[in-house]
Amino acid sequence: MRVSALVLQSQTWPSAADTWRAIESSGVETAYVADHLTHPRLTGAWLADPWTTLAAAAGVTTRLRLGTLVASAVFRTPATLARMAATVQDISGGRFVLGLGAGVALDGIADRGQPTEQAERHARFVDVVKGLRAVWAGERSHEGQVLSFGELDLLPQAPGRDAPPLVLAGHGPQGLALVADEGDGWSTYGGPAVVGLGRSEFWALLHRQAQALTTACERAGRDPATLERSVLVGYAAYRPVESVASFLDEAASAEAAGFDEICLYWPTEVAGAALATELAVVLEAVAQVAARP
Repeated sequence: MRVSALVLQSQTWPSAADTWRAIESSGVETAYVADHLTHPRLTGAWLADPWTTLAAAAGVTTRLRLGTLVASAVFRTPATLARMAATVQDISGGRFVLGLGAGVALDGIADRGQPTEQAERHARFVDVVKGLRAVWAGERSHEGQVLSFGELDLLPQAPGRDAPPLVLAGHGPQGLALVADEGDGWSTYGGPAVVGLGRSEFWALLHRQAQALTTACERAGRDPATLERSVLVGYAAYRPVESVASFLDEAASAEAAGFDEICLYWPTEVAGAALATELAVVLEAVAQVAARP
């Protein structure tokens, strides 16, 4: 079981640089940043740009994989997202993981002042995913349902670099079908339904989602074992890293549900009471999970 961390970009860079070095030393394999323009849980907080942060983090780390959890298709487009991802992939020496999701309505409003329905966000998500694949395949133009590009004459990746793995977020039938069709990996926090759930209810939901993804893979003619699976814990109504023992239980539950990676919120001052964890507890919990065979 791999351990990863979501690092909410709340620190100014002099402090953040030390945080990224500490994460690399902790045994965490991948550290992710969030891609939000606004968020109701972060009212009044500073949240640095994720792409600039990842490029800076690449400069103060050497082994740690770096990623987005997740880039937001509601305000990203294929050609620009592909260029940003390729740049971080190059700067990091090939350590980048592109997590991508449909995004939330509030970010669309923050970006364009226009509300969007779930069906619209899903259509845009599909176009961003398929558009990314088209860019990476070297296509000069691509026509989507709502997003297209053309006259793209530059290299899709820096010379000598491969495209990063594409890890897609999905919770419902349409999202999981897209993951099965296009993803190199799957990322979930359970979806909005987890808010208010206790531990047993949360893991029951994750088991159902994991089985639904397996079914989607089988329908798509794909071996489910070819898809990496990652779960973010901490958004439900309980604290998964309240103690070392509680996180060991979470890791065991994740493994039982078929996940390859468990992601926790790294302690930051912006996380608030619901997501707060003690750094010493996190460090010991990560060390114990990492030490398991």
